[in-house]
Amino acid sequence: MTTSAQTGSAETTAKTVVLTDVAAVKVKALIEQEGRDDLRLRVAVQPGGCSGLRYQLFFDERSLDGDIVNDFGGVEVVVDRMSAPYLTGATIDFADRIDAQGFTIDNPNAQNSCACGDSFH
Repeated sequence: MTTSAQTGSAETTAKTVVLTDVAAVKVKALIEQEGRDDLRLRVAVQPGGCSGLRYQLFFDERSLDGDIVNDFGGVEVVVDRMSAPYLTGATIDFADRIDAQGFTIDNPNAQNSCACGDSFH
């Protein structure tokens, strides 16, 4: 694997995940509601779900060894080094429609997913 801690890693890490403008505005608003300026959006992949892997999105103030950090309009998105291969090229969006509300992940790496959309293989 490549070392993401080297200078210039921002260019290579920009391809890990993409946070849409709509999602960035929503994340920024949620962080402001928390009243903290040390939080980032962490995106991770964990074992579980009906298809084998499950997405996790949560606010985190921690910095883990090997984290890949991208900035989207003042919102930092963090992916740990173990999750990065599963999330490369994924787009995080926020839907606010009558039929759906919440964060969505469009992941080109997901071979199969379940009906709930929270789990993939």
